[in-house]
Amino acid sequence: MRQKNPFLYYGGKLVGFAVSLFLLSLAVFYVARLAPGDPLVSYYGDRAEKMTVQERTRAEERLGLDQPIHVQYVRWLEGAVRGEFGISYKYKTDVIEVIAARLPNTLLLGGIGFAVIFAGALALGAICAWNEEKWLDRIICKAGTVVSCIPEFWLSLVLILVFAVQLRWLPSSGAYTIGGGGIGDRAVHLVLPLVVTAAGHLWYYAYMIRNRLLEELRSDYVLLAKSKGLSRRAVLVRHCLRGIMPSYLSLMAISVPHILGGTYIVETVFSYPGIGTLSYESARYQDYNLLMILCIISGGTVILCNILAQIVSERIDPRMRADTPPEVTDHG
Repeated sequence: MRQKNPFLYYGGKLVGFAVSLFLLSLAVFYVARLAPGDPLVSYYGDRAEKMTVQERTRAEERLGLDQPIHVQYVRWLEGAVRGEFGISYKYKTDVIEVIAARLPNTLLLGGIGFAVIFAGALALGAICAWNEEKWLDRIICKAGTVVSCIPEFWLSLVLILVFAVQLRWLPSSGAYTIGGGGIGDRAVHLVLPLVVTAAGHLWYYAYMIRNRLLEELRSDYVLLAKSKGLSRRAVLVRHCLRGIMPSYLSLMAISVPHILGGTYIVETVFSYPGIGTLSYESARYQDYNLLMILCIISGGTVILCNILAQIVSERIDPRMRADTPPEVTDHG
């Protein structure tokens, strides 16, 4: 079996990652600036509509918007290489500081949601596979399909109406109460966003795990294990769950962008002060510098997770390595 050169292998991954980020930044930069809207409104507010031609020209020069788009991009790229991403037009401060204030909220919601989704998906998938075609499996499959088809924004509004407006058990928005911010207060504010995040993704991954487990249960080595007297439970726990671990880990890595996108929607509906809400605001108000770094962070996360998923898959399953020749067995 021919081994890959680690330097070339990881170097190629790194180069691919860098090129992808470059192309992403180029696309976002041009699309944002060619889109309709006035970025001066984001910086100056209502005063921008009352500016004279001369005042508008000076304002564009101050923000660096007077040059051709390609010149603006080169200037932005030179600053980005030095770690300078400009200021937010809306918040009048460095974009890194704006993001740093919101990022912990998204990591908290996304991290807990990710753990809940995959722990729950593995448990539900195993329960359904154990009870294949029985009443419990059918109920879970039907209920999961119905819940996963409900739009996240609609489910969010229904939960707000029931639990925040009518019952008044839970807050309808925010990450903490003004003046509060303790662990209990944070946990209460996370309940509804977490429910929506998990409901929108849980069954999708649970169903994939269920089907993968059922494929394992029908494989030849499982039939051999059953013929030796092992119970279905022992086969499922000792062999099948272990057999799907490569697929499970790859699925976890690939799913990060999927769950991240759902988290952004949930943040916007619940006015949760995270990266998702910030992304919506930056796009709405043409806050170019903030929008650029947010798109790069989101896109970079997507690209990086796909690369990591490929590396993990190749490490735990050598059959996926591109340069590994297939094994030939001589039956003669």
